[in-house]
Amino acid sequence: MLNRLNAPTLHPIDKIEFIEPAVFEIAPKVKLFHMNEVANETCRFDLYFHAGSIQDSAIVSSLTSALLLSGTANKNAEQIQEEINALGGFFETGVSQENAVISIYALKENLVAIVKIVLDAIANCSFPEQEFHDVINERKQKYLVQQEKVSFLVQRAFQQRLFHDSPYGQITQIEDYNKVSREEVMEFHKKHYLSGLNKTALVGNFKMDEIDELIDLCGVLQSEAKTNHLPIIQNLRGSVHIEKKDALQTAIRVGRTLLQRNHPDYHDFIITNTILGDYFGSRLMSNIREDKGYTYGIGSMVSDFKGFSYFLIATEVAKEVKEATLTEIQFEIKRMQTERIEEEELNLVKNYLIGQMLKSADGPYSMMDLFLSAEMHDTSYDFYNEAIDKINHITSDRIQEIAQKYLNWEDFTIVTAG
Repeated sequence: MLNRLNAPTLHPIDKIEFIEPAVFEIAPKVKLFHMNEVANETCRFDLYFHAGSIQDSAIVSSLTSALLLSGTANKNAEQIQEEINALGGFFETGVSQENAVISIYALKENLVAIVKIVLDAIANCSFPEQEFHDVINERKQKYLVQQEKVSFLVQRAFQQRLFHDSPYGQITQIEDYNKVSREEVMEFHKKHYLSGLNKTALVGNFKMDEIDELIDLCGVLQSEAKTNHLPIIQNLRGSVHIEKKDALQTAIRVGRTLLQRNHPDYHDFIITNTILGDYFGSRLMSNIREDKGYTYGIGSMVSDFKGFSYFLIATEVAKEVKEATLTEIQFEIKRMQTERIEEEELNLVKNYLIGQMLKSADGPYSMMDLFLSAEMHDTSYDFYNEAIDKINHITSDRIQEIAQKYLNWEDFTIVTAG
């Protein structure tokens, strides 16, 4: 009989047994990755395109993504959506600086039929004028609403300064909506979708003949290998403030450009960042939320791109405590640099990070996401087991060293709005 008074035995985690996806070729340097360890009839099919904002402009890439299934010569957007709905599927589109992605979700028996509908809509998209103008007007209205928010103002200014003098730093202005043309969107679609397929990923129990059919279908997009030249990006250091009349709060962003994922210090910085601000019990939360009561939430994070990453601290506070909040952020960073972390706190963070790692690898969908992330950064699943090894063996001295190396106030971009 189970004795609930005795805690279960703890076993250290030193690695995760990952499931490698099968790899098939669609075109030179364009692959289909397949994960088939799914215990039910669900599936997901992702199509990645070289169609991010760095390929042209933020507004053109965003509009093209929004209008991909807006209609062909034979079907309008409503008819395309109804056909997908009738098969019990749905899709999502998204665009970032580096890629655009379309994710299709369905029962596996209907996936091929839905993919045919989606690919036909993409390959033969006519970008109807009414749909184009409707999206433009919707985006303009959303912009006008968003520009009243300090979080919107601070993030745009932070992006411009963080990615100074690079395509990553471009932002859309209200006047851009009056200048962009349907012809620009159509040209971007032709160049970056009809011949811009990057990779595809399939999760679900499929037979080889079904996979072959998906490969043949994707061949319609005339895949061509593309190489992006990675820019050298250096954030603009120093502080700027954006005045917003009648704002009750001030939004704060503090950060800097950082390491590539394959840098020897990367994993150790992730651990250091977690202690500082990347979980609910972090030092920034404990000080600025729990102790001072300046904010409902504050956190730090690391975001990855193809050849670099960036570090960010973000919060919103009452405008009268803006300077006090910046002082406390600086205080906590300085404490990371000058005081050794106690073993109890370090072990707590280690256990938290290992738990998050296990959670992120739970099941085939999550494992595929981890694989795609590693593949994008030219690494492998070994990246994650290296992270576990770093978590298990990092010391207080090493954390202090990393903080001294990368968390210097004079290296930061600091933007406030309010």
